[in-house]
Amino acid sequence: MNLQSELNKATLFQNLELLAKQVVEGFISGIHKSPFHGFSAEFAEHKIYNKGESTKHIDWKLFAKTDKLYTKRYEEETNLRCHMILDNSASMYYPQIKELGLGNLNKIGFGVLAIAALMNVLKKQRDAVGLSIYSDAYNYYAPEKGSERHFQMLLAKLNEVSQDSNPIKETATYTYLHQIAEKIKRRSLIFLFTDMFQTQNSNEELFDALRHLKHNKHEVVLFHLLDKEHELDFNFDNTPKRYIDIETGEHLDLYADNIKEAYNKGVTSYIDEIKLKCAQYRINYLGIDTKGDFSTILNTFLTERNKFL
Repeated sequence: MNLQSELNKATLFQNLELLAKQVVEGFISGIHKSPFHGFSAEFAEHKIYNKGESTKHIDWKLFAKTDKLYTKRYEEETNLRCHMILDNSASMYYPQIKELGLGNLNKIGFGVLAIAALMNVLKKQRDAVGLSIYSDAYNYYAPEKGSERHFQMLLAKLNEVSQDSNPIKETATYTYLHQIAEKIKRRSLIFLFTDMFQTQNSNEELFDALRHLKHNKHEVVLFHLLDKEHELDFNFDNTPKRYIDIETGEHLDLYADNIKEAYNKGVTSYIDEIKLKCAQYRINYLGIDTKGDFSTILNTFLTERNKFL
């Protein structure tokens, strides 16, 4: 065993957890300027009693002080089941970046850190989280749990993903989404992180798989990760370049300006089709620029959590 290599991995793992905390703390510090209420850095030990719920766990002492009904939230109580799905195909490693850090992320790094940040919030809220990772196979599955040991196991797996230095992997997203949908039996809030790039022209199968995720009354959010400047706007300087598909190895030699308009039109049309299908299946679609911040993802989580519970 290479001791230095293991030390480097340990350091990266600590950094991932720390970066996730920084993302969440930065978001929470500005929460009072947002329309979301009842969410703070201290995360209350009680929740408001809703009419029709059992009165078994009402905190009557707190009622005497506040004249409001709250129920006790216990350590082992799970308020929400959340399942994260991460596309780990080679296209998610664009652009190639050596070191994970805020402001220096490729799509996979952004996805890993976004999931770690959401896990940080879920942990504080005592919610259960599960994780699925796919590339050229359904690589990893962990069911929804809320224990500290489980969270640390998922963080370790995410850290492992972020260190993959040779992601030569195609994927058929629709195949693995079907398999994941079969795994998640109990109603859950599902977050899918993917760039939606397919090596085969299989849009109908992909949309059918997205619909399958809605099975068992799951709520599904699709975070479509793209490097907007390059992958959507195709902003490259107009010098001859070789553009290589990192999943298939196919390449084109061309000037960017010669195809920029047609490229943008094609990508925009594809994204519009995805949005339309998501609306049809009642899937919440969010286009995410990986050069941006994480506020959209965390705000979306809060909105969906409030609707789900």
